Amino acid sequence: MNLDEFEALTRRRRAVRHFKPDPIADDLLHRLLDAAHWAPSGYNLQPTHFVIAKDAEIKEELWKACLQQRQVKEAPATIVFTGDRNVVENHFETIIAMERETGAINPDYEKLYRTFVPLAFSHAPAGLGWLWKAAILPLLQFFRPIPNMPAVHKRYWLAKQTLLSAMVFMLAAESAGLATAPMEGFDERRVKKVLKIPASHIVPLVISIGYAQEGNLIKTRLPVKQLIHENSW
Repeated sequence: MNLDEFEALTRRRRAVRHFKPDPIADDLLHRLLDAAHWAPSGYNLQPTHFVIAKDAEIKEELWKACLQQRQVKEAPATIVFTGDRNVVENHFETIIAMERETGAINPDYEKLYRTFVPLAFSHAPAGLGWLWKAAILPLLQFFRPIPNMPAVHKRYWLAKQTLLSAMVFMLAAESAGLATAPMEGFDERRVKKVLKIPASHIVPLVISIGYAQEGNLIKTRLPVKQLIHENSW
């Protein structure tokens, strides 16, 4: 794909509200989710999980949790994107082992990785590790640049990771002739209850996917020149 083709793909992708009942082949849906799984991931921790809702009874309950947005029931599938708060505990050592085996990490970087990631994410001791980071780091920023610590802003960090995957998923779906409807309007607690999502996960986004019933969809954007700031605001 060249740049012209990619630009055309991004410009024709838009959220739809009406779907045909035609099912999506499982292998195609899983292929799209695999593409989403290759999105960038902070520290390569890969906290994003995908919960597929296709069963009619499940979709009925999910529809209620999503404020009765019709696309949840119309689309053949709805994907709930989640982010794992315990991703370091669940993935850290496995990721290091995989990267060491493939030669993707050198000893010096592994040492840095092992030092920084636990520091950035840990809530110890007694679950209060985030408190001193929240209190002290803003003071240190007066003297030197300090990055945001996921231990303090974990929901924010997880939302960024899952949304990177979600955008790749929607573009992949568009390239496959499918349409998507991303939704932020839902009751997170109820969504998690319907799909039995662990309490340790957050749900930043829900996306219905299928074949669009609408035609001649139009999308508008402000002139990009209004939004570009070079060198300073």
